[in-house]
Amino acid sequence: MIIPCIDLQGGKAVQLVRGRKLALAVDDVLGLLDRFRGYPILHVIDLDAAMRKGSNRTWIKELCRRADCEIRVGGGIRTVARAARILSWGAEKVIIGSAAFQNDVINRAFLAELRRRVGRRRVIIALDTERGRIVVRGWRERLKLRPEDVVPELEPFCAGFLSTFVDNEGSMKGTDLSWFRNLRRATALPITAAGGIRTMSEVRSLEKIGMDAAVGMAIYTGKIAANRTGLGARPRK
Repeated sequence: MIIPCIDLQGGKAVQLVRGRKLALAVDDVLGLLDRFRGYPILHVIDLDAAMRKGSNRTWIKELCRRADCEIRVGGGIRTVARAARILSWGAEKVIIGSAAFQNDVINRAFLAELRRRVGRRRVIIALDTERGRIVVRGWRERLKLRPEDVVPELEPFCAGFLSTFVDNEGSMKGTDLSWFRNLRRATALPITAAGGIRTMSEVRSLEKIGMDAAVGMAIYTGKIAANRTGLGARPRK
């Protein structure tokens, strides 16, 4: 299944190459709800919050309020209180990245409190990876940790994972299917793949190994049609 991405920066929906170079920007953020109508899930990521450069809270609240599908929100969620607040706006799940790790180890205290407060089923943990290592702080800091090694320890705290292959994010070069196949062997929980996905062939290949595909640049540039065609199976519960 395809999950369209709405990445927010400066009040616009943007697409960045490897989280750094701006490739395109869309002013009509709310208009994307019509463009992506029919998709059962949307990812909304606050890039400003992730990079500690501000917040797109107003847009996130409006997207959650107006959407007729499941909204998953990530970016800069560093406290349990903020996670609970975003869920109160109508988000179905929160995506936790940097806060899941502290000093190159899993932040168990935070994750345990998050699970207690909002429930495991409302949490997705982001395993964004560059050159084989997990990256945090808006993809600016590379940890020593490899996603396949920490997934078993993270499973008790979440309903699934979002894994971005940052090496190819926004590049339209395609993603690394073999890397995702290896990650798939590490857990039975749902995984959403992201990072460089540009064709329906890749989407179908990911679907065959039990992964959804979070797609940004390929939809915004028209390489993959922004409609229900080729959606594939609904995500596993």
